[in-house]
Amino acid sequence: MTYSIVARDAETGELGVAVQSRAFNTGAACAWAEAGVGAIATQSFTERRYGPRGLALLGEGRDPREALDELLAADEGRDVRQVAFVDTNGATAAHTGSGCIPHAGHLSDANVSVQGNMLRSPGVWPAMREAFDAATGTLAERLLAALDAAEAAGGDYRGRQAAGLVVVSGEPDEQPSVDRVFDLRVEDHEEPLQELRRLHRLAAGYRRRNRIDETADPDEEREAALEAGLREDESAMAALFAHARRGEVDEAVGLIRQLVDAEPMSLTAFERYEALGLVPPGVLDAVRQRSG
Repeated sequence: MTYSIVARDAETGELGVAVQSRAFNTGAACAWAEAGVGAIATQSFTERRYGPRGLALLGEGRDPREALDELLAADEGRDVRQVAFVDTNGATAAHTGSGCIPHAGHLSDANVSVQGNMLRSPGVWPAMREAFDAATGTLAERLLAALDAAEAAGGDYRGRQAAGLVVVSGEPDEQPSVDRVFDLRVEDHEEPLQELRRLHRLAAGYRRRNRIDETADPDEEREAALEAGLREDESAMAALFAHARRGEVDEAVGLIRQLVDAEPMSLTAFERYEALGLVPPGVLDAVRQRSG
């Protein structure tokens, strides 16, 4: 009752899952990934335990085929399950049970597996693979392109409702939350893929803003934030962070003054940014003097 893709970016090592279904909350049920370990999609009369148990087996050193076969052997409902694995080396394995509702099937190869069940056409999963291979950009962008292609080829024959996108970094960090490049879900929407793309643009915009360094151009960062969908005040913060990283005090003072005039309580936040080194020393003193 779902179509999905699991994949690894051969250049960055990122791992990801993208999924769409005419089923509420499908992203939380189907998509699983762990940095440095692998990614898993579990669907069709979904047995969620394939996610955490599969990742645990991959983490213990099993290859995807071994891990998936072990889980299937212990599952009395294996004939109605559809599951796909990719590991940190790009090895894949997939299973489409004989009891999955047609059209159902999968294609698995190095670094990518596409699969679906209860679909309008047997061309859905091949279309996903073709679109993923042809797409450029980040792993997340390529995964989204695959979902769009699946929908264009017919999609879930019951229609659309929910979608999810999970991407994790290639190498685990000491803080697991840092590993989640994207973790986005659309639980209930008339056009879940459009909404998922909007959320991805927004999340990518925040991610970019939070990584601004001294090489960033303030005007470019502000424009990029606006294009991603950030609010005007949040986009101004992107320019402010760029000015601050470049040590451009006068420009930083002017932007903060505008933001404080619009919302006086934001001065407290800027005081905290100053303590973290995100605002150059002396800037807030200049803002207060100009206010006086």
